[in-house]
Amino acid sequence: MAPSDAVTTRSGVRASSLIGTAFITTITYLAFRYLHTRTRNTKSVEDGTSFAENPIVKNFSALKSYRSDRFYYPSIRTFYHPHRHRQKLQAIAELPLLVFVHGLGGSLEQFGPLLGSLINVGPCFGIELPGHGKSAFEPHDYEAYTVDAFVHLWRTAIASVCREYGHKSVVLLGHSMGCSISALLATQECPDFEVAGMIAICPKANPPTQAQTKQFRRFLSLPDFVLDTFRFVDKIGGVDSKSVKRFVGEHADVSLRKAQLYFNEQFKTPVWKRAAIGCLATYDSQGQPHGGMPGKDTWSKVETPLFLVAGEADSVTKPEEVEHIVSYLRHRKPPSSPKVNVSLKPMIQSESERPTPASSALAPTPYSSFTTPLDASDKPAGQSDQLSSDKIHGTRPAVTEEKSLHSVTIKTVILPSPAAHALLYDPAVYRTLAGLIEDFLRDCVSPHLDLGWQLQSLTTTGKWDVKNLEKWQATLPVSGPICTKAPPPNHTNGLFRALKTLREQDSIHTPKRFIANWKDKIYAIIDISHDPPIYDTKAMDRGGIHYHKFPTVSKVPPTVIEVGKFIALVDRIRNNMAADGETYKSIGVHCHYGYNRTGFFICSYLIEREDFSVEEAVDEFKQAKPPGIKHDHFIDTLYVRYCVGLKKPATLRLEEDSEG
Repeated sequence: MAPSDAVTTRSGVRASSLIGTAFITTITYLAFRYLHTRTRNTKSVEDGTSFAENPIVKNFSALKSYRSDRFYYPSIRTFYHPHRHRQKLQAIAELPLLVFVHGLGGSLEQFGPLLGSLINVGPCFGIELPGHGKSAFEPHDYEAYTVDAFVHLWRTAIASVCREYGHKSVVLLGHSMGCSISALLATQECPDFEVAGMIAICPKANPPTQAQTKQFRRFLSLPDFVLDTFRFVDKIGGVDSKSVKRFVGEHADVSLRKAQLYFNEQFKTPVWKRAAIGCLATYDSQGQPHGGMPGKDTWSKVETPLFLVAGEADSVTKPEEVEHIVSYLRHRKPPSSPKVNVSLKPMIQSESERPTPASSALAPTPYSSFTTPLDASDKPAGQSDQLSSDKIHGTRPAVTEEKSLHSVTIKTVILPSPAAHALLYDPAVYRTLAGLIEDFLRDCVSPHLDLGWQLQSLTTTGKWDVKNLEKWQATLPVSGPICTKAPPPNHTNGLFRALKTLREQDSIHTPKRFIANWKDKIYAIIDISHDPPIYDTKAMDRGGIHYHKFPTVSKVPPTVIEVGKFIALVDRIRNNMAADGETYKSIGVHCHYGYNRTGFFICSYLIEREDFSVEEAVDEFKQAKPPGIKHDHFIDTLYVRYCVGLKKPATLRLEEDSEG
């Protein structure tokens, strides 16, 4: 056989092999698509992919067009929720705009649970990238889906909303790839707005390596139908598929897995391919990356307060990414200090460091956030040692300072398992995350982002003006029994009853009527209102119901020390009840209406003394006194304070180096 014939034969064999492989792949793809079409409707019902839209996102969104420096995006879903008290607050405070930046394959829906809390703190804004969520897949140009193009689109959108509503500063809140976009926005000059803070949830510290990038480009060069087949195989199993568990973890609740399946289904292959390629850098001959996901060069230039959040069970962006980013912002190795607190021993915030309403109104700078451990000298009078036992789940680590190139505060937190990549919409985690974000906004960005300060500043009427009197009259006087499982057995009265304050001038809820109806069921009353009582407390004592004054400030979640003192007081009352042989009675607690502060203290006691989880305690109070605790920031604080296993590495105060 001639050499040319041999070459021709080998070429023919290779061609036949390629054609055969392509044919088999095509047939396999068509078979998968056929099976997928047949089972789609069944799986949709079975796995919950018919997802209910978040009402906040749905009701405050519209489709808008944007023209960036390079591309025209004709239909981008845009969300804007003004602060509900914008008109009243703008005379006394300039609230930064909270900007929500989703990740690759993400959407505004994923921020829905957090928005339930954060829309009460400040104005909120976000867009969905082209082909994501409800934004149109236009244009189709691959260059319109690079990270750089997304940054230009985001800058255009933020500048537009700032001009329209008069916002001067923003806080960027990103998730996954959204953290990288936020880092680029925070380190680039923009005359239309100032970046006042940044929150990075599940951030990525570095782009893929040169070798990884080469492999990704090779894989992403496959035709769409082949990539679609790979993605379909990855989704086999529905809520139990690898594609779902990759983001939510192995032991996620079924409701979270259903939500993740819905998000995965929404992200189509052509968009995924373009955006994934757009995340990849181009490496030069020296092996230096250009474009794509940012790395050390960008993160090291962040000069705004920064909050880094990771999930312990996250396999997509591992918690170690947070450590890498912090290391980029350190000027030199920090001085030796106690290792990051990982135990469950409680740390108590000093009362003197807790911002008060008065100081909040006057303070032009962010609050200090130092914490000190609870020791014998800090222990509230009469407090038992049990407060510092293992039954306390909350942890509050100490804060340290170190110098670096920039004057910026960095806070970090690793949320314990099951927190994974989907932590911002995980029902088991998002309340804790919301509370941590609220703390960061208040302490490190602006004291005006403290919801307690806002509510106090907006209070212009007296508690007994006509409007508030009508509200008080419509409030349930005495709740149902709370914690009937407390000893003695069959404690039908419950350990607690939540009340509204009594009123001497009222025709129904007065001491005389109250004593007649409740002296055989309620042993004592703890009055946690700040004002002097507006009923005869001595009449309560004479009638056989013991009165205790425990004043606290409204609108602000009680401090850890206040909770400790409350628990000590309840313990003393329960000891007296046992001595008097009246353990079958309840303890009444009231503020003004008996919802927020009352609910917070009672829930704290149930968690610390009666082994309730946060969710169980909140639900127990809600069932006894609907609708339960009304202020979201009170509930968020409970989740933060009693989050089991919460690891909060030390806050870093990075300041300019005087030595240059």
